[in-house]
Amino acid sequence: MQKRLITLLKFGFFFGLGIFLVWWSIHKMSEENYNKFVIALKTANYYLLIPVFFILTASHVSRALRWKILMGSMGYNPKFSNTFCAVMIGYLANFAFPRLGEVLKCTILGKYEKVPPDKLVGTILVERAVDLLSFFIIIVISLLTQAKVVGTYAKEKFTEYFLTQDKTAAIIKISIILVAVAIGFFLTKYIFRKYLHIKFIQKLKDIFKGIIEGLLSVKNLKNKWLFIFHSVFIWCCYLFGTYIGFLAIKETSVLPILASFPVLVFGTVATMVTAGGIGLYPVFLMEAMKLYNVQESFGSANGWLQWSAQFIITLVVGFICLAILPYLNKPKHEIGTIDTQ
Repeated sequence: MQKRLITLLKFGFFFGLGIFLVWWSIHKMSEENYNKFVIALKTANYYLLIPVFFILTASHVSRALRWKILMGSMGYNPKFSNTFCAVMIGYLANFAFPRLGEVLKCTILGKYEKVPPDKLVGTILVERAVDLLSFFIIIVISLLTQAKVVGTYAKEKFTEYFLTQDKTAAIIKISIILVAVAIGFFLTKYIFRKYLHIKFIQKLKDIFKGIIEGLLSVKNLKNKWLFIFHSVFIWCCYLFGTYIGFLAIKETSVLPILASFPVLVFGTVATMVTAGGIGLYPVFLMEAMKLYNVQESFGSANGWLQWSAQFIITLVVGFICLAILPYLNKPKHEIGTIDTQ
């Protein structure tokens, strides 16, 4: 009961935060900008959502195939249908609150395939590490190709958040974190050695062991280049999907294709901060487009359009996967039989 209450409170917090950000981003518009915002949405080319749907779905398919490669290095070969459904249901869960989907998709795949969920946690960490590296590469490309546009902005923010801080205080904070990590490591090692006979400690150790095994799985990849291909392909899909989104509204259709890089960076940060980027994604995209002198109303309209497209794709495909997953895993002799009782 208490666990369910905590889950509901978490969901309520993140959902409430998203609703507040939706209200805030629209409420702060002037009447003139709001009218332009509405007109931009009314005159948008919604047919462009069709190729965006296929592009983003292709990225999800590629993500599922990449996950299979990681699991293959550990000796597991789950069905693609189960892997893809687990990925999409995970994305759907992320709209409730951040990172819930990462845990859920491991649990789902563990249920329908003979893959221990604790070992899958390691593969998720590998994926997140690769995605983080890819994200930093996108940032670097943004700075190199769009230096005139985002260079000044990046310099101002770096100075504001890093160079103006008290260096002594920063060193003290870093030292405290390093000491805390060291204490935590040795304390965990002592507990695992001293209290291994306790069932909970044994289970905890098995989870850590599974995570380590998952992390080490990268060196055993049989298809390293295919793994790299999928990692690149996923982010290319994000970039092209973002660019096609520009074309949906007349005032943003003039943005160059290279503008997709900084806009994607801003959008990715928004999804890290709030569940599914709800409320914040359009605001961050609007801020990115302002660097290219796009008016706030049109940038905000485009941001809402792009977020809505992603949300609808996740909602539709996620619920379809949720509905068909039990059917896909029925024993063959049960499929098509009629209950005559």
